[in-house]
Amino acid sequence: MPAATRPSQLLTLQSFGDISRFLREGVADEDSRQLRDSLGALSTQIDDAVRARRTSTDTTDITRRVVTLSHCAREHQLFLTGLGSAWHALYEFGAYQRALRELRTAIADWLQMLERRSTKESACFDQFELLAWRTLGEALLLVDMYEHQSDPQSDLQDAPPRKVSALQRARAWLKRWSR
Repeated sequence: MPAATRPSQLLTLQSFGDISRFLREGVADEDSRQLRDSLGALSTQIDDAVRARRTSTDTTDITRRVVTLSHCAREHQLFLTGLGSAWHALYEFGAYQRALRELRTAIADWLQMLERRSTKESACFDQFELLAWRTLGEALLLVDMYEHQSDPQSDLQDAPPRKVSALQRARAWLKRWSR
């Protein structure tokens, strides 16, 4: 997929299924493909659970889908630990892992409320859905940053060097004179 068309496609991602389809497209390398596959599976499970919750009153079916989602999220988190150091070096990787842990906690809370048939289930579902969007957004940012970093034609490499501020110049000057 040409890089020029990617930003306009990102703006059209309006469902978890759209994210899953996007992740199956253009891939930079094998690590990226595997992460995209794992994220696609997670996004599909999120979509299934959300759709079941919105369209069904069968608590058993919804609970089954949330259990499947919980297992998928755990497998995905385990997969992340096996990624190479280029992934782990990215700031976005840590942010994504934190978001994924929060999502897994929200899934566990939602599952617990479903099993108890609690009146708090709706609030737990809302929290889960909010965190699912946030987590997948973090994931898309991570993939984009990794692929952009590993792309030799990266626009970031063409960026002009940052200018040193007057304060930084003054500090450097003072350090030289204080020696």
